[in-house]
Amino acid sequence: MDFYGGPVHPTPPFNAPAARRLREALGMAPGHVAYGLAAQYGLRISAETVIAWERGLATPGERELTALAGVLWCAPGELLAAAATLREHRMTRDLSVDDLARQLGMTGASYLRMEESGRWRGNEKQSAALCRALDLTAAQFLTATGRDADLAELLSSAVTTRWQAYVRPVAKIVPLDRALIQNVLEQLHADYQALMVSTLSWSSTGQERAGSTGDAGRAFLSRVVEQFWRTAGV
Repeated sequence: MDFYGGPVHPTPPFNAPAARRLREALGMAPGHVAYGLAAQYGLRISAETVIAWERGLATPGERELTALAGVLWCAPGELLAAAATLREHRMTRDLSVDDLARQLGMTGASYLRMEESGRWRGNEKQSAALCRALDLTAAQFLTATGRDADLAELLSSAVTTRWQAYVRPVAKIVPLDRALIQNVLEQLHADYQALMVSTLSWSSTGQERAGSTGDAGRAFLSRVVEQFWRTAGV
């Protein structure tokens, strides 16, 4: 339900224990928080709702989260669990859509469409700017921009066929130096092929998993991605 006239979005992962801990550190009761939300931000939030937030029974929306952070004298990011989506990372950094869009050299509407869809379509320069603005690691960037599955499929093909053909496609979605990507793909391919040669069971299972769409296939893809980040050292 939307109480403020705007579109409804999934809320960031709220850290309920942190909210209670921060309130108690200030010597405030839930009623004091409710009063602050009303007096400072015009939000009619009851003490019972504040308690529900702290118990994980309810979750504040974006406007409520920002206001709660103000009342508790903390940054919004201190009230969030580990961020995963672009919106969650933006909220953690306390950036508005327009503020972030300006840093990326695009309009707020263009950025918001990508944030809401979960699919990043910025160019390499904008991707690098996004990582700087939100302090994202390469792995966090892939997850936040909805490209984990794309990377997994590319890596699966790279280790089982000709890795050279996948340097450019991987470089287009992963914000890492192309020379590093080339070295990592070459190493992954060599490791995988060596395992196939040395262990018949791995050879059979690995090939089946690489082409599978079931649990075995998903496990294989997950393993390849984990090994990619481990080999890249990021």
